[in-house]
Amino acid sequence: MTHHTRLVEQLQQLDGKGYKAYKIIRGAYNFPRFTLKIDRVQGDPFAKPSQCRVLIPQNIAGFPAALYANHSRAVGLRDFLTRQFHQLAQQRQRRSGTGNSGLIAITQPGPEILERTAAFIDDEQVELRFWVGLPARGRRIDGWQAADLLCEQIPQLVEGLLYAQLSTQQLQHHIDTHEDADWLRQQLSHQGLVAFVADGAILPRRSGIDRRPLDAATPFQSPASLRVEFHCPHRGAITGMGIPEGITLIVGGGYHGKSTLLKALELGIYNHIPVDGREYVVTNGDAVKIRAEEGRPVTGLDLSPFINHLPHQQNTTQFYTTNASGSTSQAANMIEALELDAKVLLIDEDTTATNLMIRDRRMQSLIAKDQEPITPFIDQICPLYEEHGVSSILVMGGSGDYFEVADTVIALTAYRPENVTGQAHAIAGQYPSDRTCEAGQPIGTHQPRTLHLNPSALEWKGRPAKVKVHELREIILGREAIDLSYVEQLVESGQLRAIAAAILYLHQSPPTDLNFAQAIRAILYQLSTDGLSALSSFPEGNFVAFRRFELAAALNRWRDLNLED
Repeated sequence: MTHHTRLVEQLQQLDGKGYKAYKIIRGAYNFPRFTLKIDRVQGDPFAKPSQCRVLIPQNIAGFPAALYANHSRAVGLRDFLTRQFHQLAQQRQRRSGTGNSGLIAITQPGPEILERTAAFIDDEQVELRFWVGLPARGRRIDGWQAADLLCEQIPQLVEGLLYAQLSTQQLQHHIDTHEDADWLRQQLSHQGLVAFVADGAILPRRSGIDRRPLDAATPFQSPASLRVEFHCPHRGAITGMGIPEGITLIVGGGYHGKSTLLKALELGIYNHIPVDGREYVVTNGDAVKIRAEEGRPVTGLDLSPFINHLPHQQNTTQFYTTNASGSTSQAANMIEALELDAKVLLIDEDTTATNLMIRDRRMQSLIAKDQEPITPFIDQICPLYEEHGVSSILVMGGSGDYFEVADTVIALTAYRPENVTGQAHAIAGQYPSDRTCEAGQPIGTHQPRTLHLNPSALEWKGRPAKVKVHELREIILGREAIDLSYVEQLVESGQLRAIAAAILYLHQSPPTDLNFAQAIRAILYQLSTDGLSALSSFPEGNFVAFRRFELAAALNRWRDLNLED
C-alpha cells in the first residue's frame, strides 16, 4: 500500500498535464487514521466523478458494537453515517475549475431510511463509498488542488465521521427510531392491522417536489374507535390509528387530505428519519400502490379475472399488448402485484380507470354483461380478501357503491379522520345500489409465467449494453427504455440503479426451473444474504435496496421481455 505522502507528490508532479494522466493514481493509500482507495478515475473533468472509498479501522472509528448489533440497527447506523458524510461534504465544498472539479459527493438520501451501498460497518472497520471530481483547469490537471482535495479535505471530513465527533444523542435517536418502526411493522399482522398512523404525525408535505413536512400542518389525531396502543422497544407507549385488515375506504371532500393519507400509507413500507413527521407511519411491507398506466406493455399475463370474452375471441389468459389502455393497464398492475403475493392494494380513484372500478345499475341495464368484457374491481374486492387474504385501502370520493363492500370507512375533514363505518353502512342499507354482481374468473387460478431474457437485448455489437438511469423515471438498457414514471413506491434513483444491476445479474445467471415470481424471490433472497454489493464485482456506492414488486415492475415494463405460460 502506498503512503499518502507519495499521493501528494504524484498529484503535484501531474500538475498541468493532460487530464487522462490522472489514471496513474488509481490504487490504495495509507493515511494515519484511514485508508483511501481510488477505485475508478474519470477520464474527463466533465465525466462521471471518480469513485473512492475510505476504510476507517474500528479502533479509530470507535463505534460501540451495540449500535450495529442486529440488521435493523446496522441499517440505521449506516443511513446516519451516509447523511453525516453528505452534510459534511456540502459544508466543506470548495469547488473551482472546470466540470466536476473539487466535488465530494455521496449518495444523497431522502427522508426514508434505506439500506444503501454507500456505507458499511462491522467489528473491523467503517467503509464509506463516495465520488470526487478531480480538479482541472480546462482539460489540464490541477495537481495542487487535487492534493488539497484528496489529502487535506477528505482527512478532515473523515475526522467528522468518527464516533467521538458525532452527536451521540442524535445518532442513538436515529437508530432507535428506525428499530422501533421495524418493530411496529412486525406487530401489524399480530394485531389484525395493515397500517398504523401515530397520533401527532405530520402527513402533508411542503409541495410535490419538497418532501419536507409542512410546518403549519394539523397533527394527525386518531378517531377513538380506531385508536390502538403499542409499546415500542425504545420509545415506549405510542398510540395512533390502526387500519384493520379487510376493505377500507378513505372518503371526504376534495382537498381534505384523502390522497395525503394514502400517500403516507404507500410510503409507510419504508422507515423515515426522526424529523420527517411520518417516522411512526408504518404499512405492511407487502402493500402495493395500484393505478392506471395507459401505454405500458403487458406480456403474457392472465387478465381473465378482470377482462374476458373480448371481441374476435382475443385470448386474455395470455394477454399481450405494447400499448395498454387505462383499464387494461390497471388490471395488469393488480394481477402482477398478486403474482408476487401482495397483501395490501392501495388505490386512489383519481388515478384509476373508472370502468375498471365500478359499473353501476344504470349502466348494467343499458349494456348487458355479455357485451361488457370488463369485470369491475368492486366485484372482485371481497373474494380477494375472503379467499386470498388481500386487503384493500381505497380513496373514494365519487362512488358510494363501495359502501356495501367496505369493512371500515374513514372520513377526513380538514385532515382530521373520523370513523364513519356505521353511517356508511346505514346509507348503503337505505339506498341500496341494486347492482348485479359481475364476478368473472376466480383470482389466483392463473398458470405461472416463465421468464426468458433476450440475450441480444442486453448486448450491442457483441458487447454488454450500457445501462443508464434517469432519476426516478426510467432505466435504459442498451437501446431500450423502461418507463417507471408511474411506479410510485420508488423513492431514490439508487433503487433504479440496483434494479438495473439485478436485471443484468438475471441475464448473466439465468434461473433454471423457476417461474417468474420464483426467480424474483430467489434474487431477493440472495441479496438478503449477500447484500446489494453482490450485484456488482465493482464496489458500487450508489445501490439502494428495493422490493420484489419494483424489480418485477421493471421487468414487466421491459418491451424486450419474453414471458410464457
